[in-house]
Amino acid sequence: MERLPSIETPTLTKAELAELLFERLGLNKRESKDMVEAFFDNIHNELVKGDDVKLSGFGNFQVRRKAPRPGRNPRTGEAIPIRARNVVTFHASHKLKAVVQGEAPSPGDFE
Repeated sequence: MERLPSIETPTLTKAELAELLFERLGLNKRESKDMVEAFFDNIHNELVKGDDVKLSGFGNFQVRRKAPRPGRNPRTGEAIPIRARNVVTFHASHKLKAVVQGEAPSPGDFE
């Protein structure tokens, strides 16, 4: 599916994902919504536990610990400390990167 460039960044919502499951797989709307919610709940729960989430052919979500560091208020120039914190990072798979760059045909699925 080719998208035209626009000023706004297109957003794919959970409701739209559920609608796609309903249309393409023939699940009823409640099952589609529940499946999408369960998928994101599983990812959320694993990341909260500190575990990585690997989606074959798509990419990896990882929780990383960022160390404390000195920062600066851009308006005033005042030095402020930035506390240590956990962040979630995403690294796209080589397959996904190739498709996005147009170097590989878009597969029907991400296996």
